[in-house]
Amino acid sequence: MRVNALYRDDFYLSTCEAVVTAIHDDGGIELNQTCFYATSGGQPGDTGQLERADGTKIILGQTKHGAGKDVIIHVPLENEPRPEVGETLVLHVDWPRRYRLMRMHTACHLLSVICSHPITGAAVGEEESRVDFDMSETIDKDEVTAKLMELVGQNHPVYLQWITDDELAANPDIVKSKNVRPPMGLGRVSLVCIGENSSIDSQPCGGTHVSETQEVGQIHIAKIEKKGKENRRFRIRFGTPGQEA
Repeated sequence: MRVNALYRDDFYLSTCEAVVTAIHDDGGIELNQTCFYATSGGQPGDTGQLERADGTKIILGQTKHGAGKDVIIHVPLENEPRPEVGETLVLHVDWPRRYRLMRMHTACHLLSVICSHPITGAAVGEEESRVDFDMSETIDKDEVTAKLMELVGQNHPVYLQWITDDELAANPDIVKSKNVRPPMGLGRVSLVCIGENSSIDSQPCGGTHVSETQEVGQIHIAKIEKKGKENRRFRIRFGTPGQEA
């Protein structure tokens, strides 16, 4: 059953009601709608809890996609209670964790503005994220940090625009990643835009992001690693060098 993924239109929605539509043999739970982000594009899926009518909680260890992007499976930790199909639950995202991931994912977009090379890989984390670029030249990490914090401090708006799958297919150059394609097959693709009229950046992405760059907070490039002749890995962390938050 195709799920209504509420987070696609509201990154700040951390709770909602939903009805159980299926239970998998391994305990995975499908719902008619969800505010839980499912692992995709280098960003981990949400954790949190599902609250039953009697107040008991079902603690989730991960959220993932099923056979397609239109299927989202909520996976409880071992030995958690199992709900019934048709049961109404109240969903509660682990908000502090999600918000850190939103800040980090936005920071990765800002880095792609400063380092305008094709992206060969990326992983968003709560404490550290990495972005790999197809590049051979050396670059000073402190200089990149300064440019990142300049964009953060300018407090540019971050927002979504929607285009159709066909529009994306007709404009493949807007995709920065060399290896990962934007989520397609749902009829529409979200463009994450930074700056008024996308003046800073615009790229397809299905992840979650903050609404203005200032929310990213203090970040820095902790390390730049050489991963091959033409590949550089940038590691982003919160806080200032030596004072990670």
